[in-house]
Amino acid sequence: MPWVVGIDEAGYGPNLGPLVQAAIALNLPEGDSAGWDTLKPVVRRAHEKADGRLLIDDSKKVYTRGGIEALERGVWAIATPDSHTLHEFLWSSGDVPAWGAELLAESWFDGAATVPLHIDPGAEWDASEPVRAAINNQWCGDYHLVPAPRFNRMVDEYGSKGTILGRGLIELLAALTATVPADGRPLVFACDKQGGRNFYAGLLQEAFPDGWVVAERESAEESRYRIEHLSRDISITFRPRADGDSVAVALASMLCKYLREVCMKQFNRFWATHVPGIAPTAGYPVDAKRFFAQIQPTMAKLGLTTDQVWRKK
Repeated sequence: MPWVVGIDEAGYGPNLGPLVQAAIALNLPEGDSAGWDTLKPVVRRAHEKADGRLLIDDSKKVYTRGGIEALERGVWAIATPDSHTLHEFLWSSGDVPAWGAELLAESWFDGAATVPLHIDPGAEWDASEPVRAAINNQWCGDYHLVPAPRFNRMVDEYGSKGTILGRGLIELLAALTATVPADGRPLVFACDKQGGRNFYAGLLQEAFPDGWVVAERESAEESRYRIEHLSRDISITFRPRADGDSVAVALASMLCKYLREVCMKQFNRFWATHVPGIAPTAGYPVDAKRFFAQIQPTMAKLGLTTDQVWRKK
C-alpha cells in the first residue's frame, strides 16, 4: 500500500492576497493510487448528486457548488475535531516558519480568528469517520502561504513568479518525504502541472540531493520521474488538472483554496474598515486593479508600500 502525496496550489494568478501551496499524503491501496475507487462508498465527485457522501474534487468545482462551507467539510475530515484559532490551525506544533512570521506581520491577518467558519468541527469529524477508515486512518500534510511582500521579494530574487512555485514544490517534496512514516512503502507524488512547465528534473534533483532523478516521460500531457538510490521507491508525476485524477491532489487543492479564501475574507474585512463601502475582491486581475486604486490613498496613510500589498507579475 503506497503513500500517495497530492500537491497543488491556489492563488498563483491573483495580484492580491497570498499564494498557497499544499501537500496531502494518504495511505491508499496498491491498485488504486488515484483513490477514487477506494473512497467511492464514502466520497462523491462534484458531478454526482448530494447523497450524504463527502464532496471531494477540484477545489473550484467544490467551491462553486458549496462555497467555503463545502471546502471546510473536506478539510476538516482530515484536520481535527476541534475549533482553533487560525494561528493554532496553521501552526499546531507551535513552531512558526519564516513564511509564517511574514504572514503574521501582514496588516490584515488575524491569527486570533476562529476556524472553521461555518461548520461544527466535532459533528463533521464524527460524520467523516468512514472517510478516514477508508485510508486506514493514516494521512499527513504540509503547506505554506506566500504573502505579497515575500512573493515580491522572491520575484526580485529569482526573476519570475514561476520560480516561486518551483521553490515551494522543492520544500513540500522534501517536507513530505521526511514526514511520511519511514515504513519502506513506496512514495507516489501526484502533482498538478505548474504554469505549463514540462521539465522538472532539475527541481527534483534539488528536492532529493541524495537520489538520482530519472526522467521517464516529459510532455505536455504528463511529466513522470522516479528517484533512485534512496531508502524507498519514490515516483513523481505531473499532469494538468491532476486534482481531477487524484483524491490526494483534490484534497490538497481544497486545502489551498480554503486557506486562501479564509485569508481573502480577512483581507477584505481589513480594507472595508479603512475604506467604507469598498466592494470585496477575489484578488484576480482587472478587479484587483479596481480594488487597489480604491485603497491606495489609505495605504499611504497607513504607511503601506505597493510591494506590501500588490503582487508583481
